Amino acid sequence: MNVTDADLPAGAAPLRVAVLGCGVVGTEVVTLLTDQADDFAARVGRPIELVGVAVRRLNKVRPGIDTGLLTVDADALVRRDDVDVVVELIGGIEPARTLILTAMEHGASVVTANKALLAEDGTTLYAAAEKAGVDLYFEAAVAGAIPIVRPLRESLVGDEITSVIGIVNGTTNYILDKMDSEGSGFDETLEEAQQLGYAEADPTADIEGFDAAAKAAILSSLAFHSRVSGADVYREGITDVTSGDIASAAEMGCVVKLLAICALTEPAELADGSPGERAVSVRVHPAMIPRSHPLATVRGPYNAVFVESRAAGRLMFTGPGAGGPPTASAVLGDLVTVCRNRVRGAAGPGESSYAQRKVSPIGEVVTRYHLSLDVADVAGVLATIAGVFSDYGVSIQTVRQQGRDGDARLVIVTHRATDAALSATVEALHRLDVVNEVTSVMRVEGE
Repeated sequence: MNVTDADLPAGAAPLRVAVLGCGVVGTEVVTLLTDQADDFAARVGRPIELVGVAVRRLNKVRPGIDTGLLTVDADALVRRDDVDVVVELIGGIEPARTLILTAMEHGASVVTANKALLAEDGTTLYAAAEKAGVDLYFEAAVAGAIPIVRPLRESLVGDEITSVIGIVNGTTNYILDKMDSEGSGFDETLEEAQQLGYAEADPTADIEGFDAAAKAAILSSLAFHSRVSGADVYREGITDVTSGDIASAAEMGCVVKLLAICALTEPAELADGSPGERAVSVRVHPAMIPRSHPLATVRGPYNAVFVESRAAGRLMFTGPGAGGPPTASAVLGDLVTVCRNRVRGAAGPGESSYAQRKVSPIGEVVTRYHLSLDVADVAGVLATIAGVFSDYGVSIQTVRQQGRDGDARLVIVTHRATDAALSATVEALHRLDVVNEVTSVMRVEGE
């Protein structure tokens, strides 16, 4: 499609865009903006002019990028009064936060993929955008190309969302999927993921759950109209998941996934018999889920988010959760929307935190649990261990025992119990002479 000046409103001035960061995603965004300039002009109603790209080093080879656009002075770029939209793809907290706030102060709307900053200080960014009368869009901050932020922020805003459960980190999903489908060990699968580019050289943010926790904070803030930060999210990574855990899950007809679970809690009854207020529960940890659950079918580095709401019921969003083209797709979708808003003189939605629900501690979470114990193979051991579970109010659903050389392995699956009760039970088990080791504790979700 070739758009000419005659196709645009008379005197339509271009909308000027600055990009901060030119890594994998930034390069893809700049390339597509340049190569498909006519299409973007037609979609927006005015031309989009790329006026600058902030980088760390000017001497790095960037094929297809106009070197005349490059600058190492990001601060000067965001201070330009003629910039309409700033696309922030640097990541991290600083200098990204300062650059975004400066851009807004100078009248620019912002599109960002910065999940860490939104999870830590999204409130400040929202407030600055509202004060300046500009937009803050961030679809690419969660689950790459999957449209999940806008449905929560706009499409489902008339409904009551009760839970959001997601696989929001492709690295961990690839690792756990390979361990399940091929029987691979954690270390070898992580190394393979790094070789394929699914995992960073330093994979800590992924495998320890920090990346997923930041996304969970964003999702729960949007879904439940309450301020939730990354620090509010209970977090466990997958480094302790063993081949034995994967095998035990398979025996139960389950798979292990790293889940981000955001949910409204059921209100506790008050002393006068009336229901209390609902709270928000937000956690990230590995869990066993039935193979019949929609999230169990998500393979490799893909992401998926499962939403339940009062009126719409159950909704599933799935697709590539990372990578240059998928993430650039989300960024450019936001950019088109923001530019359309500028053309109309309108602004998109801001922060919705009217509910101000508290975040409940992990100890109040109620779910089922799978435990593996190495115990002495002696008479009465089952009764002793069952007594400990009973002491702390944790009901046992099933027990499997395998004996070997004077010792035995017990696999116990509980009925629903609070995390606090289960934790107390595990501490008591450690103190028993007949328990050599509690080798694994994993939650069972999705039933």
